[in-house]
Amino acid sequence: MASKAKTVWFCTNCGNESPKWMGRCPACGEWNTMVEAPAEDRKAASAGSARTAASDRKPRRLKDIDFSAEARMSLGISELDRLLGGGVVPGSLILIGGEPGIGKSTLSLQIPLACPSLKTLYVSGEESEKQVRMRAERLGAGGSMPDDCLIFCETRIETILDYARELAPDLMIVDSVQTMFTDGVESTPGSVSQIKEVAAILLRFTKESGVPVILIGHITKDGYIAGPKILEHIVDVVLQFEGENRGSYRILRGIKNRFGSTSELAVFEMTGKGLREVENPSEMLIPMHEQGLSGTAIAAMLDGTRPLLFEVQALVSSAAYGTAQRSATGFDGRRLNMLLAVLEKRAGFRLSAKDVFLNMAGGLKVGDPACDLAVVFAVLSSNFDYPIPSDVCFAGEVGLSGEIRPVAQTSRRIGEAARLGFRKIFVSSFSPDEGKAPKGIAVVKVADVPELVKALFK
Repeated sequence: MASKAKTVWFCTNCGNESPKWMGRCPACGEWNTMVEAPAEDRKAASAGSARTAASDRKPRRLKDIDFSAEARMSLGISELDRLLGGGVVPGSLILIGGEPGIGKSTLSLQIPLACPSLKTLYVSGEESEKQVRMRAERLGAGGSMPDDCLIFCETRIETILDYARELAPDLMIVDSVQTMFTDGVESTPGSVSQIKEVAAILLRFTKESGVPVILIGHITKDGYIAGPKILEHIVDVVLQFEGENRGSYRILRGIKNRFGSTSELAVFEMTGKGLREVENPSEMLIPMHEQGLSGTAIAAMLDGTRPLLFEVQALVSSAAYGTAQRSATGFDGRRLNMLLAVLEKRAGFRLSAKDVFLNMAGGLKVGDPACDLAVVFAVLSSNFDYPIPSDVCFAGEVGLSGEIRPVAQTSRRIGEAARLGFRKIFVSSFSPDEGKAPKGIAVVKVADVPELVKALFK
């Protein structure tokens, strides 16, 4: 009688191992992250990860290391290059995640089509060669297919790397990491052990060869990249698509970047010929309806180094069932509750018996505190059914005492508002004087919410 195979339980978030299942990981504190795997697979993965190629490298002084040769390579898509910090760094491992149908595979195929000068090895574990060619035709490549774009439909990572070393491409794209497998781990493709080991093998390849590798990754129902959290620790760059796949706009946000800023985003529009770069996102986020509607206000946000103007929408109505509802889409619900409490305590507006619904237009997820002021006055506009003029915008953080606090780089927000034709912007009276305002826009400085209410709803 064959003995029962031994199994272990380990956390997909931190990798902590346990001999039995536990609802909460004792190492990282996350709930329901323990999964079961054969013990031999874990040993094989650990042994595989520990293997390193023989090297005659020696420690070197930091000041003696020459980095001039590490020039970034352009991918032919300016928004993606900017998000990466000026282009892709040779020897880097990049992970792009997102929901099904949001545009991951489209973007990965547009890269070799947009930059035919790069010799690209496109590895597809999900589609056949004909399907990839059909998608390239839909993207408008037609008869201008790049000569140096090589398609390889394979899922065994050892075979892929053998061809990659032989071809010596400038760039390798793997779609997707969850479909790849290695012979060193005895489990199905997509398992935690396989994903971890495949990522480790690709990391060693890209660091030794200098060939940058772009990985496409699936996400879970909770919105996180599928597989162990260590996958995101292994790679150099993590980019994630946001937005509704039923809509036309996509936001690619930097979650991790060892070679640049993580506070940047790139905006694309999904068209019949693939993803189109949106160089001025403010134009798509500002109001697209008739003037005179209440419950809307324009916020001047700064995402990384890019100023964005977008519409904040609010709806305030009497609570139908006695208990008031609070709902926020794209905005922190706890911060919304705090701002409503400030309005009630410091400004005297009774909103405790009213439903408040808040929405950030364009599917944005907002974290900039400068949007507080626009949220407050979108709520008040809906409550009074009094429209705010369409040429007015806001940039200010609201404190617990009702004061309007200054925000970073106010001058850039003012400049973007002036460029888009806004006539007036409300900022904090404590904002530093950063020179003369652009022509055509009035900068109004206010100290607290009651003062601004009097100025706006007089």
